[in-house]
Amino acid sequence: MALFLMTDPTHYEVCYQINPWMKPATWRDERDACQAAAKRASAELRAALKAAGAQVETVEAARGLPDLVFPANAAVVLDGKVLLARFRHPERQGEEAIFRSAFCRLKTRGVVQDVIDLPEGLFHEGAGDAIWDLGRQLFWAGYGPRSSRGALAVLQSVFGREIVPLELASDRYYHLDTCFCPLSGGEVLYYPAAFTEAALAAIRARVPDDLRIEATDEDAAAFCVNAVNLDRTIIMAKAPPALKSRLEGRGYQVVEVDLSPFILSGGAAYCMTLRLDRTSVPQASAIAAE
Repeated sequence: MALFLMTDPTHYEVCYQINPWMKPATWRDERDACQAAAKRASAELRAALKAAGAQVETVEAARGLPDLVFPANAAVVLDGKVLLARFRHPERQGEEAIFRSAFCRLKTRGVVQDVIDLPEGLFHEGAGDAIWDLGRQLFWAGYGPRSSRGALAVLQSVFGREIVPLELASDRYYHLDTCFCPLSGGEVLYYPAAFTEAALAAIRARVPDDLRIEATDEDAAAFCVNAVNLDRTIIMAKAPPALKSRLEGRGYQVVEVDLSPFILSGGAAYCMTLRLDRTSVPQASAIAAE
């Protein structure tokens, strides 16, 4: 059974801006409505995960750390190893100690086996910039706006797997998970405009034409590429009808959740979750990707 980490959204708000999507003025003007909507959206996402057969662990909320609700950035997790993140922006650096404590508790319970620190002088923002592709047995690794290019060698050393570097071309798509999502059938849903030409060449070299699903500007702006894939189910923010139809045409069930309160901070379904039981060993019933 898939196991995810989520965060209690009690203290979530949009009170600063560290990416172009963040709208603190909108939040401030509609604070009560936004807070209520965020709690509903988080509960709906949790329910969707459980309906798809997953379990959810919860990190407690912390006042003053609103982006704690995006645990995908907390660490890279594979085969029981946890490589802790280091955040580039001071606004998020307070999350590091909280997530470290959470992972140490999970280690005590046997949920994970090793908790590993990133070397000093490097930034890496977790599974948001290191997406495991079970079918291809590799990490797609974003770098540029948030994660250091030099951190990718650490990923390779810790996990012993092929790393495919993908340079991100825009602060608007500042983590790989905002613009790239490998699916269980071998397809990759991605937004080409978010990548440099070299990164696009790397994607095209490893993913055949018939397995590349190019997101439109509308799809990407709706944060639908920031999705959680559980076998043939894809959980995502409210989708443009054409994208939903394209995915359903490939045999996926698309489960939509209204995540607009979190899109106000530049995150959606994938950002709000972290897969804890991810394995590099293919199994008959394996869930291939988030």
